[in-house]
Amino acid sequence: MIDSLAALLAPVTPERFFAEHLDRQPLHIRGTPAKFAEVLSWRQINRLLDMTHIWTSTSLKLVMDSAAVPAEQFCTRATSRDGTPVLQPDAKLVQGWIAKGASVVMNDVDSLSAGLASVSDALEGAGLGKAQANVYISWQSHKAFHTHYDTHDVWAVQVEGEKIWNIWEGRADYPIPHPAFRGQGQAHHDQARGKLRGTVHMQPGDLLYLPRGWYHDALAEAPASVHVAYGVHAPLGMDLMNILSERILYDPEFRKPLPRQDGSNPAKFALTQRAGLLGQRLSELCRDPKVMEVLAQFVGNYRYSRGGFDMLAARGMAPASAPSGGDAPAFRILAAGAKPVRRGAEWVVKGPQGAVVVSPPEAEAAAWLLARPDVTLPELAAAAPAVDAAGLLARLAAAGLLVPAA
Repeated sequence: MIDSLAALLAPVTPERFFAEHLDRQPLHIRGTPAKFAEVLSWRQINRLLDMTHIWTSTSLKLVMDSAAVPAEQFCTRATSRDGTPVLQPDAKLVQGWIAKGASVVMNDVDSLSAGLASVSDALEGAGLGKAQANVYISWQSHKAFHTHYDTHDVWAVQVEGEKIWNIWEGRADYPIPHPAFRGQGQAHHDQARGKLRGTVHMQPGDLLYLPRGWYHDALAEAPASVHVAYGVHAPLGMDLMNILSERILYDPEFRKPLPRQDGSNPAKFALTQRAGLLGQRLSELCRDPKVMEVLAQFVGNYRYSRGGFDMLAARGMAPASAPSGGDAPAFRILAAGAKPVRRGAEWVVKGPQGAVVVSPPEAEAAAWLLARPDVTLPELAAAAPAVDAAGLLARLAAAGLLVPAA
């Protein structure tokens, strides 16, 4: 599980990241398939989507070759959990679009599982700002989005498949989510992006950091690709103005009427003098210890509130340290293409951490499970009843062929 910025950036140190990359330039970090195995998996994607009532046409979107699919074409009218009418994604309709190559975007997922929340917590714990996550599922040869920039820093975590990112030289000058920036057309972006800086080939376990405003686009390389994009919104200078706007309520100079204007030079001069006086008062407030204390608290606490519930602890009882039921834990397959090979009278499965000698029944079971993206103990036991499923999973995990998944 990712438990800190250091774990997220490894092997790059946070010190190097802050000195060379934060708000300066992109960073691509190669990882191992196990690095983000607990963040998200195909199994968990299906589990989340099966939580039908948390999804609407806003939280789940489809994009077909860079064009948004109208909600009416993949949703049906339903009633939400609070009794309001909504457009709710329909599994058959969604899968029909997926069969055509439509990309799936799952918005605001950072609190839906411990694995997804772990990366957000690591980013926010380092004081980088509020971290919000979207999942992007795309298919080979189908581009979801044209070249664009984001109005926040992007931390892309590759969890399944492969994706090629084009990173351009152009960077917008600190854009914000405002019509002044959102209204820019694609022709503007295609010109402002500049020359191609380079390409990044993302594989499971890789991390890509893009500063706010940096132009990019991406295309799935493998048959399928899944990455989680964590958008990190840092506190801005504009937030200081919001704090000052509350503070000036108690300053009579800001409550006075501005000088009446009749077009004369003396009236214009009086207005200029008043504006200068108010600007001086703002400058003084920016040095006021009380205002700076409020600003420091605002910046230090700039993160989303997620989690923290413990029903038993609230009653003074022992906390629920471990789940009492639920789904069986899954193991994610790391070594794509690995399979048992016969050597004389023995069967062997090679892994990154060593080789595993297996019996003929175990070889058949291993071939079955290694062809899957993930597997649970009950599934393996049902598929290969003559095999010690737990023992085989443990040996394959020790060889680096699989790892506990989200």
